[in-house]
Amino acid sequence: MGSRSFESTPEWADQLCIILVRPYHEGNIGAVARCMMNFGITDLRIVGRDEEFTEIARKRAKHANSILEETSFHDDLKSSTSDLSLVIGTSGKRELGDKTQHRHFLLPEEMPSRVKEDTGKIGIVFGPEGKGLLNHELRECEILVTIPTWEGYPIMNLSHAVAVICYSWFINSESGGSYEGLRVISPGLRRRFREEVGRLSQLAPTQNHRRKSIEDTLIRVIMRGLPKEEEISRILSVITSAADAFEEGTPHESE
Repeated sequence: MGSRSFESTPEWADQLCIILVRPYHEGNIGAVARCMMNFGITDLRIVGRDEEFTEIARKRAKHANSILEETSFHDDLKSSTSDLSLVIGTSGKRELGDKTQHRHFLLPEEMPSRVKEDTGKIGIVFGPEGKGLLNHELRECEILVTIPTWEGYPIMNLSHAVAVICYSWFINSESGGSYEGLRVISPGLRRRFREEVGRLSQLAPTQNHRRKSIEDTLIRVIMRGLPKEEEISRILSVITSAADAFEEGTPHESE
């Protein structure tokens, strides 16, 4: 009881990685590894922490110590996602009013069935205990997901949140996706797309305080549809042409 078999992990699980940003409690890291192994996901990446794991993490990981042994460490979120085709950010903070511009969330069960097995590597990012991901870190993510919880106590324990997300992916992937022909863009094209959207937002004739929200909105709305490679290439050509036109022509407002 409590042991594990050594059969191969599911093929769909190989496309996923779990990224923990500045995790504080070592026990939570071990518990996250155990949750991942429960659902066949083995790629764990940690940002902003590189200490060797002690028995605290290893005991909590139980039969998932192999995940801890293969964990990769990164200085920042961008370096941890450089090989990914899609980055999904998570948060339990659901602000109201003008703070919602960075926090338009999907639910956990909405993502897995929309992503085919050949979409490329996907990262699911979790922030530190208590504080979660900061706004500039959420902006590094194309899609945002939140777990519905009671508003009286909305923030889940880190490992519990990972378990819910992994379960949602497992149960939907095991039953098969229902969306046909969807593809996530390659890491290089994703990087170009984000750079060109940023360039367009900086050159567009609008007030400076609106530029970041325009950039975020364009990325979120376009990527929420999980476009095919050729579709994002067409969109990218339009964005680049528009940015070039603004760069060569009309001066933009600076106030």
